[in-house]
Amino acid sequence: MKTIKGPAVFLAQFMDDKAPFNSLDGLCQWASDLGYKGIQIPTNETRLIDLDKAASSKTYCDELKGKINSYGLEITELSTHLQGQLVAVHPAYDVMFDNFAPDNLKNNPKARTKWAIQQVKNAAIASKHLGLKAHATFSGALLWPTWHPWPQRPKGLVEMGFAELAKRWLPILNVFDENGVDVCYEIHPGEDLHDGDTFERFLKATDNHKRVNILYDPSHFVLQQLDYLEYIDFYHEFIKVFHVKDSEFNPTGKKGAFGGYNDWIDRAGRYRSLGDGQIDFKSIFSKLTQYSCDVWAVMEWECCIKSPEQGAREGAVFIKNHIIEATQKAFDDFAGADIDKAHLKKILGL
Repeated sequence: MKTIKGPAVFLAQFMDDKAPFNSLDGLCQWASDLGYKGIQIPTNETRLIDLDKAASSKTYCDELKGKINSYGLEITELSTHLQGQLVAVHPAYDVMFDNFAPDNLKNNPKARTKWAIQQVKNAAIASKHLGLKAHATFSGALLWPTWHPWPQRPKGLVEMGFAELAKRWLPILNVFDENGVDVCYEIHPGEDLHDGDTFERFLKATDNHKRVNILYDPSHFVLQQLDYLEYIDFYHEFIKVFHVKDSEFNPTGKKGAFGGYNDWIDRAGRYRSLGDGQIDFKSIFSKLTQYSCDVWAVMEWECCIKSPEQGAREGAVFIKNHIIEATQKAFDDFAGADIDKAHLKKILGL
């Protein structure tokens, strides 16, 4: 068994125009002071990393890594959530997802997709330069508008959607393979990879590409009413990245999983700061440790009630208290004895 590493924090939700949240040095000092041991870096944020430069210069990556290490921190993974989303966008979402693209690519879906694919490929090379073995991203979605089949889906639509998604990702996956880095898709509503069945569809469509893996975040499964503990039993061999995020689901006679178009605070399913939701993290950490999942426990803060500052302060302690030091011996070793075959035969009466 392996001991989960951590605590770590995903920096995306903490970026701000005010100090210490507006620079890499400021965020590193802040995270270190709170007791974090690692940071997950969103590569769309140029104040944290120049992704193109990281892909082209090992020296730049060594200097970046050295700066972060000087604060007692490690880089857990790079993230291309926003760029990965743009690898596959259904036209219904073109206008809204243009917000994630550079200004010169807006209103040009083909050019935006080409740019996004190159960005994720660059992240593969940058990850290798930084000595990382896993990468966090989104799959994007071509089928999401059809997830509730009304009007009914024509036969073959789902198969075609996953074939196209795989076609777009295979060249990216191959670059990651060349660089020895796993692609870990966050299984998330809004993505075509949003549960176990859709992950398996994509895995099959990529001919079981060995770099197809999972970013496990149980908060998204609570909102879907999916068994997030059994999910680990099914897919533990694929879990290479772990977001520690809490959530709750409190349906009423007026609203349930669909949410009624409400703001987050008024939805039945809501993301919460660690310890404020309904997720059984003791069991999650136990299962991930039992299965020797070699992951960092990375806090992702998303809460409609508690401030990010308080969430971060409490999150470091929460994760630290849930990490299990994996045992390297059986609890009943003290009662054991040296055994030979003759002794075993004697016990069995042979």
